[in-house]
Amino acid sequence: MTKNTVGIVGVGTYIPEQTINAAQIAEATKGVWSERAVIDKLGIKKKYLPGDGDGTQEMGVKAALACLKNTGVDPLEIDVVLSIGEEWKEYPLTTSACYIQGKIGADNAWGVDVQNRCCTAVSAMKIARDMLIADDGINTVIIVGGYRNGDFVDYTDKDMSMMYNLSAGGGAIILKKNYGKNLLLGSKIMSDGSLARTAGVEIGGIARPFTPDNIAEGYKSLRLLDAQKMKDRLNAVSMPNWYNCIDESLRQAGLERKDIDYLAILHMKRSGHLGMLKDLGLSEEQSIYLEDYGHIGQVDQILSLELALKQGKIKPGSVICMIAAGIGYVWSANIIRWG
Repeated sequence: MTKNTVGIVGVGTYIPEQTINAAQIAEATKGVWSERAVIDKLGIKKKYLPGDGDGTQEMGVKAALACLKNTGVDPLEIDVVLSIGEEWKEYPLTTSACYIQGKIGADNAWGVDVQNRCCTAVSAMKIARDMLIADDGINTVIIVGGYRNGDFVDYTDKDMSMMYNLSAGGGAIILKKNYGKNLLLGSKIMSDGSLARTAGVEIGGIARPFTPDNIAEGYKSLRLLDAQKMKDRLNAVSMPNWYNCIDESLRQAGLERKDIDYLAILHMKRSGHLGMLKDLGLSEEQSIYLEDYGHIGQVDQILSLELALKQGKIKPGSVICMIAAGIGYVWSANIIRWG
């Protein structure tokens, strides 16, 4: 019996029109960060702000429609919609996957929301691959979502510099059973529950509900809830966990680090990006630093793949490694052979 394979049919993204540049970010920090430091250290030349109508779910719809147009896939072929859109959305307790399903005409699908913070796209790709291999009734899955958690960032909070890069946009990727090319060959995810409440939106939930006095603060309360614990633990485990995810994904694919041709990496500070390329033996040409986009959460890997295809960095036979990390704390990687 031949084992089923899973391939990527294509991707689509949506990026808003409005931007904020390094000088404006520096100004918002009230002089704590200079424009030069925002560019050189944080690695942000500009990032995107949501405009009117750019809700989290709606940006997912726009990305899904772009993906369907790019791939030529009939929405009636879609069996499952996996939403990777954030919890910060138009209406709390609505299901983003179902909304997107309805808006794109995927009438034969069912949908579910997946949440893993900025790891969600890579995590959802593993979920989709496992579903496609295991379930005879599932042949086509679209992974899609929007992101605008930057709404919560307080630029005067010095602890939050690691999240000054939070941007806005949407992304979608379609996976198909036995597609015959662009194969997803391996995936690995790790999580560390000891860091589950070291970062998050502090005000507006059950633990610290909104009151008449804290509403304005609450909408800017994405914070490091235990900054020292998070810093100490990440310094000890983050890079080993990431490299374990990469190496295990490569092992599943029957490959080694030297086989990687392109790294689809989330936006992070410039030194971290360059350090990871060096550790993996890759040149700067073998990745795209998203300094003109910022960090669009879990959309980063989809955007990086799309940009790399347009720029000719990925060719038939190229081995792609996607990596992601999300507060919670989660690390992930996968391996794709293109063509």
